Amino acid sequence: MNAKLLSREVNKKTGAPVIGVFAPCDPRIDQQSRERSINIVKNASEMLANKILQPDGTPVEIVYSDILIDAESQADQVARQFKEAGVNILVCVPDTWSFPQLTTLSLLAHFPKDTPINFTTGNSAPRPGVVYTHATAGAIAQFGKLTHINVGRWPDVGQSPQMDAETLENLVDWCYAAITFMGLRGRRIVIFGHDSMGMETALAHVLETRNQFGLEITRLDMKLLADMLQKESYDKAELKKLRTWLEGHAKGRIELPELEKDSELLDKSLALYLIVRDLMVELDAVGGGFMSQLEWGSDARAIQQPVADIMESLFNSSFDHNGPKPITPFATEADAQALLTQLFMTWLSGGNPPLFMDFRKVWEKQDLLDFAEKNQLEVDHSETWLEKGFVDGVNSGSASFDWAAKPGATEHEIMSKISFPKAVDYFYYLGNSVHFISPGGIEGVAARLAFSSLSGMFSMVWDEAKTVELPNDFAQAIRQTANPTWPHTFVVPKYATMTEYKQYAPSNHFHLTWGLKPARLQFWMDFTNVLSVTPWQSRPTFVEGTDRPVPLLYLINGGELNTKRLKLGR
Repeated sequence: MNAKLLSREVNKKTGAPVIGVFAPCDPRIDQQSRERSINIVKNASEMLANKILQPDGTPVEIVYSDILIDAESQADQVARQFKEAGVNILVCVPDTWSFPQLTTLSLLAHFPKDTPINFTTGNSAPRPGVVYTHATAGAIAQFGKLTHINVGRWPDVGQSPQMDAETLENLVDWCYAAITFMGLRGRRIVIFGHDSMGMETALAHVLETRNQFGLEITRLDMKLLADMLQKESYDKAELKKLRTWLEGHAKGRIELPELEKDSELLDKSLALYLIVRDLMVELDAVGGGFMSQLEWGSDARAIQQPVADIMESLFNSSFDHNGPKPITPFATEADAQALLTQLFMTWLSGGNPPLFMDFRKVWEKQDLLDFAEKNQLEVDHSETWLEKGFVDGVNSGSASFDWAAKPGATEHEIMSKISFPKAVDYFYYLGNSVHFISPGGIEGVAARLAFSSLSGMFSMVWDEAKTVELPNDFAQAIRQTANPTWPHTFVVPKYATMTEYKQYAPSNHFHLTWGLKPARLQFWMDFTNVLSVTPWQSRPTFVEGTDRPVPLLYLINGGELNTKRLKLGR
């Protein structure tokens, strides 16, 4: 046989997450029960179809096999079917008893050990698929592989049962974590510049990120961007379109005190977006970060360059001058761990916009009462934000435009709330910032990735959180205490006290993504071996209906922390 030259055409779906649904069965069981099992596989697959979205809105492919796995030969057949279809995530929906080693364990032998597998079953007695689930999950845990089980509900009788809404929701949450884990493998993020301002928490841990998440980090010097700006290496017609679009939304709110000079600087900052966007497309990057400080725009020894605030905001937004677009998580100050946090949470939420913030001032109740008295401001003592306090989240870059309004707002509604004042003085007034105050009532997860050289492991410090809306006079006064030209989001954690929040922040930056459920984050941390850090005294170890059930693998190996260390050989 001669060597075969491959076509230069590449299927862009290769390596994308694909979910394969299957079921084992017992060859001794009656034909009616076998037909019921096949219908459960089909129904589960159809219920998942179009429910799991990648950040660009593309539904994840769901495939299934109507071959029931009775023994090794069927396990081999289904595994080969799945591998040919690109399956890299497994969902088993057993409805009958069967034999673990002859069925799912034989199928798993065809896949890498870290392939995500979920067992979703009804809690039925007639043909106990739940018994099979416990037996098989127990066997898998013994040889050190992670699995999750979802003992839910579907009717005990009937030929075509469907899982109930809660069972489906739990499976969907797991699937989002699995596609984030698998879908980002082999992908790439881009960091322009090195770790800015000597921020050790912003370091790109290249080897650790590659080993733990399968992500590559491309590092490019900011000189390339400065040169491309000077050479005008961008589409000038598109720059005009972008400027016209921005002015159409906010012409009266774009501050240009020295019209000719400031207009030119604004154009340069917008051109920067086009340049970086095109470079990221060329590199097929899923996220980016830009150092800026100090060399780019605030070192007096160098040629000053325009601020990148609008560029960073555009990447993190769901639209630009060309209309709706996928979120491309982007971090200011080349904060690689911020970028990773935003990237993972955007994928886990199905493409929702991230918010990059300084962990600026923590306002406790007494601080607010003293501030109100000093500034002669009235307060309603029943307000949550007064009783518990809040964090003023504020940063000059990376503030997604979407966070100026509530989820579901139109582009016009969002942009009507945003202004573009001149940048603060330590950027030498070279361009425009982005300013808004986020509305209250937006709920999600606030989190921050951290790394420790002692353990060689990443951790995620997180809590559920929501935004609060202050009376306008109070909000404006708070805004003036920090940077009035920057975005402000007032964040209240669900479980952390303000004392805990102040003491346990792993960095000066933190990140908020709306619509992200804790269970999805927890499933993902299981897959990636990231430590879950919730040191809040009032948070229970397990919150039923919110948290994912602890995997059996952890229970038989001394707990989550010990198991994750064992998996890394530490």
